[in-house]
Amino acid sequence: MLVSAIGFVVGIVLLVKGADVFVGGAGGLAARLRISSTLAGITVAAFGTSFPELIVGIEAALVDNPGLALGNVIGSTVANIALVLAVCAIVNPDVISKEPGVQGISEVALMLGATLLFAILALRMIFDPIAAALMLTAFALIMWRLISLGVVPETHLETHGPRDYLLTGAGLAAVIIGADLLVTTATDIALVFGISPFVIGVSMVAVGTSLPELATSLVAVVRGEGGISVGNIIGSNIFNLLFVTGAVALIHPIPIGSYADILGMVLFTVAILPFFAGSSRVRRCWGVLMLAAYAGYIALLYRSF
Repeated sequence: MLVSAIGFVVGIVLLVKGADVFVGGAGGLAARLRISSTLAGITVAAFGTSFPELIVGIEAALVDNPGLALGNVIGSTVANIALVLAVCAIVNPDVISKEPGVQGISEVALMLGATLLFAILALRMIFDPIAAALMLTAFALIMWRLISLGVVPETHLETHGPRDYLLTGAGLAAVIIGADLLVTTATDIALVFGISPFVIGVSMVAVGTSLPELATSLVAVVRGEGGISVGNIIGSNIFNLLFVTGAVALIHPIPIGSYADILGMVLFTVAILPFFAGSSRVRRCWGVLMLAAYAGYIALLYRSF
């Protein structure tokens, strides 16, 4: 238990420091490639910080534990909105804003579309290769649409020259290693109490794999790169719902035990809309409400278990 606790702390340190380095590199790459910070978040940052979900999902499929993979996707999607975005809105509610050349609500609409497709395919109560093919196709189309929306020249992002690639790679490596270490140790601790794989996936593992998004987004908020924060969350959810689930379903069919879990995730996803409307005070209050709702959601999971 002591070793797990130490590993947990080390994982957090790697996540926070890695996110700091990664955001600097991602912003520099966005400047070099002349794309907006929102697009940088949707692509580079979101893909990088979602690799833990992909790795956990593949590992779970290979060891015949698809419940953990599904719980991780559902839990991470909820955590990205009700935890990550909520915290960002509380820290700096003005971070959620439109950027030149990018219509924020358009990216949100694409994320809602991905969630709707996920929910419709879940009506079959299993994600099999057929569902996987549809998900991966939709993912490719959404990514193409996001890229077509976001390519605009920017002047407020600074490049570090060739170091951008090194910073991005080193930061990403630290984030992934930190997340893997944290998830492993947190899962070991949870298993001591006999928690089911699905509940572990929705709660401990989901929060652990969402910590890169939280760390990266918070660092971006502090640096004033709100586009990376919001874009990272939107892109991460699309990546988790369509790419991660699709990739895992190709390896191992994923049975769905209860559709109520899907509906809960849909409700939390729709709840992202008030973050893009109203005053800063409204956004901050909504962030507080979402955090409270998330705490209640986790408590309900453990109570039902």
